[in-house]
Amino acid sequence: MCGIVGYVGAQDAVPILLEGLHRLEYRGYDSAGIAVRTKTALKVHKSAGRIDRLEAKLPRRLKAPAGIAHTRWATHGEPTDDNAHPHVDCTGDLALVHNGIIENGAALRAELAAAGHTLRSETDSEVLAHLIEDARADDLEGRVRQALTRVDGTYGLVVLDRNTPDRIVAARNGSPVVIGVGDKEMFVASDVAALVRHTDRVVYLDDREVASIRSTGFSTTTLEAQPTQKNTSEVVQSAAAYERGDHPHFMHKEIYEQPEAVERALRGRIDREFGVAHLGGLNLSARDLLDVRRIKLLGCGSAYYAGLAGAHMIERLTRIPTDAEPASEFRYRNPVIEKDTLYVAISQSGETADTLGAVREVRRKGGRVLGVVNAVGSTIARECDGGIYMHAGPEIAVASTKAFTCTLVCVALLAIHLGRIRDLSPSDGKRLLAALERLPDQIREILDQGEAIRGIALGLTNRQNAFFIGRAAGYAVALEGAQKLKEISYIHAEAYPASELKHGPLALVSPTTPTVAILPDDDLYEKSLSSLEEIRARRGPVIAIAHEGDERTAAASDDVILVPRSEPVLDSILMTVPTQLLAYECAVALGRDVDQPRNLAKSVTVE
Repeated sequence: MCGIVGYVGAQDAVPILLEGLHRLEYRGYDSAGIAVRTKTALKVHKSAGRIDRLEAKLPRRLKAPAGIAHTRWATHGEPTDDNAHPHVDCTGDLALVHNGIIENGAALRAELAAAGHTLRSETDSEVLAHLIEDARADDLEGRVRQALTRVDGTYGLVVLDRNTPDRIVAARNGSPVVIGVGDKEMFVASDVAALVRHTDRVVYLDDREVASIRSTGFSTTTLEAQPTQKNTSEVVQSAAAYERGDHPHFMHKEIYEQPEAVERALRGRIDREFGVAHLGGLNLSARDLLDVRRIKLLGCGSAYYAGLAGAHMIERLTRIPTDAEPASEFRYRNPVIEKDTLYVAISQSGETADTLGAVREVRRKGGRVLGVVNAVGSTIARECDGGIYMHAGPEIAVASTKAFTCTLVCVALLAIHLGRIRDLSPSDGKRLLAALERLPDQIREILDQGEAIRGIALGLTNRQNAFFIGRAAGYAVALEGAQKLKEISYIHAEAYPASELKHGPLALVSPTTPTVAILPDDDLYEKSLSSLEEIRARRGPVIAIAHEGDERTAAASDDVILVPRSEPVLDSILMTVPTQLLAYECAVALGRDVDQPRNLAKSVTVE
């Protein structure tokens, strides 16, 4: 969500900070700001709106060797200049940027005001600056630690102090902070994307850690001032991977990167000779996996929908009872954690707050959790017992595409791995793995229909509502398709199991409400086709996503998008791709901000 960048070194901090902010735009934001420490003063500039507006307000000769910057996604207080970060204390000597939510912010605010502090914003974040101002420790790190002992909530925090000119201080609890290690210069950010042009060596802070960052290095301690030791990690992605290139939008780029992303997700994991999937990061033996009696997949938004489709895969191939649940609900219902249940947490960023909370709840109660994560070194990846990296590459657009697809591929590999340990035959394993290897070329075939799908999408642009329907795993595809359409085109879209049409939704079917039907040629085909006929009988327009050669569906639909045939258990992977293109082309035609849809953020790091 919000983005943080910080720098200390010999270069001019201002262009580095602004470039870092631009690289974090994909996270979603509504205001931006910068604070730098010159030789004589602390200079703060901030503005509601886009970073370009902030840049226009900056003095031409603003230069400094150290600074911090921020993009804010409003939680407390509207997007205004005053509510934008950085926030300063009463003296104007200290500035800070903050991601997260201070849960006792209102009580602290009242206490600070009664003590004579002047608070200029409506935010919870500003109280942190005044708490540090009142702290009485010997150095800046100590003051930050002392202030944070009074805080309930989450924070990724970076502090700049005019009276401590040789360093900046960062802290983390529940919101990511990463330090970039340079040559006589240091960086700090909430996301590696802000650092990749400057360094490929990073250090991830853990919860309740505080870092003192100088141009020559850094040191870390706990909130209790106990020194901690950190290992440096290498960033494997290049700066170019975070750039749009010749594509009109990041979402367009990421849709069309899916064949290569799937190839990466499969690379080194397929054993054709024995029909098994190699997943070395699970940290669970075959005996451990044989003891599993139930599997639960946890995620939020698209990750949850991927979990629904993945649960269908796993249960079908392993006969282990499997279901999916929104992580945001799971963590608050005091769940019963069973020793023989395997929990799987799905998150592109690896920082999703609700999913991380669910992981911690499971582990606190003695359960085992695997992660299916895209971001290497992320918090969920570090806190799970084992897992599978998607290797989808950086995903910048808010609407997930290639990460969703790679999640399904990774869960399919997990299903085959579990199945072969149990009753899935070698021949079935080989057949399914061969089908996975065909996916990249099959996705390319679908992408080649881009022009035709654009024409179909144009027919949606004058609609106010749409339905998506499917059965079994097709229902998960319908949910994801409706999510894509609503989040980037702002057309209201709802998904239902096709079997539920007669139980309410059919009342809303009309000539002005199109239905996108997910209709694979599987054992439920006849029932799904009957649902189409029910819609057509009420003159509802139908866009069907079906298999090549399916003439009956084509005849029963106004428009049809055909996808190559695969193994039925993998249908959800291929049938998702047309829904991505439909949503994208519709949003473009309507002139929407495709990569940064209103009110949304890429990585939801607050509850």
